[in-house]
Amino acid sequence: MTENTYVGAVDQGTTGTRFIVFDHEGQVVANAYEKHEQIYPEPGWVEHDPMEIWENTKDVIRQALGQAGVSPDQLEAIGVTNQRETTLLWDADSGRPVHNAIVWQDRRTTDRVEQLEDDDLVGTIREKTGLEADAYFSATKAEWLLDNADPIKLERSRPEDIRDRAEKGDVLFGTIDTWLIYNLTGEHITEVTNASRTMLYNIHDLEWDDDLLAEFDVPEAMLPEVRPSSDDATYGSTDPDGFLEAEVPVAGALGDQQAALFGQTCFDAGDAKNTYGTGSFFLMNTGDEAVESDHGLLTTIGFQRSGEDVQYALEGSIFITGAAIEWLEDMTLIDDPAETAELARSVDSTDGVYVVPAFTGLGAPHWDQRARGTIVGMTRGTRKEHVVRATLESIAYQTRDVAEAMEADSGIEMRSLKVDGGAVKNNFLCQLQSDIIGSEIVRPVVDETTALGSAYAAGLAVGYWSDPDELRSNWQVDAEFTPEMDPDAADRRYDRWSDAVDRSRDWARDGEE
Repeated sequence: MTENTYVGAVDQGTTGTRFIVFDHEGQVVANAYEKHEQIYPEPGWVEHDPMEIWENTKDVIRQALGQAGVSPDQLEAIGVTNQRETTLLWDADSGRPVHNAIVWQDRRTTDRVEQLEDDDLVGTIREKTGLEADAYFSATKAEWLLDNADPIKLERSRPEDIRDRAEKGDVLFGTIDTWLIYNLTGEHITEVTNASRTMLYNIHDLEWDDDLLAEFDVPEAMLPEVRPSSDDATYGSTDPDGFLEAEVPVAGALGDQQAALFGQTCFDAGDAKNTYGTGSFFLMNTGDEAVESDHGLLTTIGFQRSGEDVQYALEGSIFITGAAIEWLEDMTLIDDPAETAELARSVDSTDGVYVVPAFTGLGAPHWDQRARGTIVGMTRGTRKEHVVRATLESIAYQTRDVAEAMEADSGIEMRSLKVDGGAVKNNFLCQLQSDIIGSEIVRPVVDETTALGSAYAAGLAVGYWSDPDELRSNWQVDAEFTPEMDPDAADRRYDRWSDAVDRSRDWARDGEE
């Protein structure tokens, strides 16, 4: 059955959309990618066009299948993974968005979050959802859209506004997984890891939380049904009369970071991975126990298979890592990300320069929405090589911030960290990360672990793979990095990094952006 059939994965990320076809060994058969526009209406605001994302999704599916000579009916299943927290509303009648999607990086609801803090709701939110009260999550984005998106113009003399229609379920809420599943199958569904990132879902009771829906005035009628990450019942199938011209089950979905956890086969408590993308996301599986963090981490849902208990995770969300390298390009300090390793190696150190890339605030473990990007320690002798190296080092330091918090919360000393994402192709960064964190770094052969995780979830649901042990046998090491730096030297540099972080904090004030 598996010789001539495959599983496909839609990997819808912050900067673009990818479709990867995987074979039974978990190897990439075809891979197509398209970028989409980043829309910045105001400072600190970030939006995406959902229709562009859907059109790109169809395009990359067609491209990848054509590239591999695979027909749609050779796909046993499709999995979906997505940029989490990014939020949109759409009209149930037309299927058209009522506004651009508000991206996870967006900070327009910072004032609303500060109101939650003033109202002493932070502890309640953390207790129910495992999340910090932050503009990062979906709840305040949905509230803003319901209050501020333009009314849907229908052919009636007095069109009802969005909130009235949402109360009836005529306007639908979703994160990007929901949007893609809706367009692929016609069903209004999310899965449990994405639901856990909305700040509206109780991760202990495993249901939408009435108190939080009331606080953010989000009508329950507009919410999707929540299903397991790997769903034996499937979420539905593609329309045989639609763009694929085939009926393919959509059977698995995970938020991108949980998908990477699954793709790295971190199925057991204590297994950990870090994904280096636009931001970096460090997750540790804590089994069927939701471990409460005392050190600024998030307690989140890791994954769920049909008929099984939810598996929880601790997560450290770092907002800007790979995006800091993109910033170097934007500033014309580099022409290509591949240059960073050579430039960084060309100097012995940063010469005392530290870059804190808090362009959209600081995530875990600091959670400072008003922090901003900072460069400290420059002299007249500072060159671009020092800034480039300092930018790479900032990625390693931020990861150590999270690693130390995770060890403190879990009581588990991390000896090995599985890594993935575009930035880990940089051997200099991987070695630097090992030095700064003081543990082994392991990079797999297949580094598209986010897409692979959603493919695994979908394939398990339809029996393409039999069980997690079969997936573990697919996982192979590409490279391992062990610490070479003197631990005392690493500690001194890290202490100085902490000083630099303090300089960046609480910088953005109202009217002073």
